[in-house]
Amino acid sequence: MKDYYQILGLAKGASEDQIKSAYRKLAMKHHPDRGGDPTVFQEVQEAYNTLGDPGKRAEYDNPQPQFHGQGPFQGGGVPPGFDDLFRFFGDGFGGNPFFRHTSMPRNRNINLRATITLEDAFKGKELLVNVNLPSGQDQVLNVKIPPGVQDGVSLRLAGMGDNSIPQAPRGDIIVEVSIVPHPKFARQGDDLIQEIRISCIDAIIGKDIVIDTIEGKQFTGSIPAGTQPDAILALTGQGMPLMANPSQRGRMLLKINMFVPTLSTQQQDILRKL
Repeated sequence: MKDYYQILGLAKGASEDQIKSAYRKLAMKHHPDRGGDPTVFQEVQEAYNTLGDPGKRAEYDNPQPQFHGQGPFQGGGVPPGFDDLFRFFGDGFGGNPFFRHTSMPRNRNINLRATITLEDAFKGKELLVNVNLPSGQDQVLNVKIPPGVQDGVSLRLAGMGDNSIPQAPRGDIIVEVSIVPHPKFARQGDDLIQEIRISCIDAIIGKDIVIDTIEGKQFTGSIPAGTQPDAILALTGQGMPLMANPSQRGRMLLKINMFVPTLSTQQQDILRKL
């Protein structure tokens, strides 16, 4: 039998808090997604699943002898003399009105929320999360948020949720992604909207401008002569990556916000002559 205390680096009389603390430290260190050894991580997880559960820990600390084929009901089945009684109730109690079918208890799903920036949503992000399960156990998870994720999307980690009922399948963990509003870019599907403020004179004659991108880069673009107020100029391939296909990107939409500058008397005269 494996020495779970030795795996966690603890003495047999370790407290619940010490067990949780040791598990968190070792799980972070050996998690496969952080370059750890999967075999060691599995042993750490197995040790904690036993020692972190008071009932399982008690059985592990004080193993009971196993009896095979002993006692008055050897071989299992119905004890002698009781077969008629069970026959009265029907096979498996299915045909008797006193026994109704009840649904099996189920472990619950666990809902979490991950708050990220728009830059995180552009690049994708990995979060190492410590989850306290309803059973009292702790669990370290690596949540992978894909590039191009939309605000409000829910990511499901199947079979990683509640495990309070040992006989029932584990619940799921559902992570809802929340994206913090960006000070410069608004998002519309896979497109990014950026407001560009220019004077009406620049709109008349055209102007080269510096355009910021979500990656933190800049490039020079042109506002064509004759641009109208509230016009929207589209730049392909400068938006968010598509969640279904991150190699493709949406557009950058430049919304033109036009203002009227205050001109000197000389400038006004020049415009009149034009």
